[in-house]
Amino acid sequence: MTVAECASLLKERFPALFGGKPKPLKLRIQTDIQERSPDTFSKQTLSAFLRRYTMSDAYLRAVSTGTHRYDLDGQPAGELSEEHRQIALQALAQRRERHDERRAQEQAERAQAHAQRNFRAGLLRDFEGTTLTRENFCVLKGVDPQQLDEQLDTARREREERQQFLAELLSSFRASGLSVAAFAEQRKMHPVQLDRLLREASPPPPRRDRGPRPSDRPRGKSRP
Repeated sequence: MTVAECASLLKERFPALFGGKPKPLKLRIQTDIQERSPDTFSKQTLSAFLRRYTMSDAYLRAVSTGTHRYDLDGQPAGELSEEHRQIALQALAQRRERHDERRAQEQAERAQAHAQRNFRAGLLRDFEGTTLTRENFCVLKGVDPQQLDEQLDTARREREERQQFLAELLSSFRASGLSVAAFAEQRKMHPVQLDRLLREASPPPPRRDRGPRPSDRPRGKSRP
């Protein structure tokens, strides 16, 4: 029996305890389960389930705010000690702290990757338009000449990927027939972000020079 199968069977046999939101379990609940369902759950599988169950955030929150423990019939089976409530609170606080640390690290890594990508895009744009020698260009940009080709190749690949992404996004938007707000909601994007991407995917055509306006043309001499 797997842990998932164990959870499903416990929910079926003891719905008052395992059928809804987690409740603080009676102490030594494993013994009660074995007595009520002999030869059904192996000790190893049941221990694994209870370990996972009691370490979940939902269970820890139930313990941190609860007043009683509950038996297999969902009935109160002893008061919940303040010590156990504090242990649950500390465990939740430590998890939140680790979560916040990971989130901050991920945000820093994304910001760094975004900055590096922008640098490569600017490097490629400037390299394609420069009249400097390769050596002087590297000195100006502070780039190691041996790494220039690698960075330019990466920038070209990233530019192609972005152009493909923008083209597919614009095509999907036009085919959807939705408004910007509705399409953004469908794609789980902010409407302002979507509008910016669509504008980037479909830039306005360059303005044509229609020549001087009539008011700008030289006028003839006025009649006397």
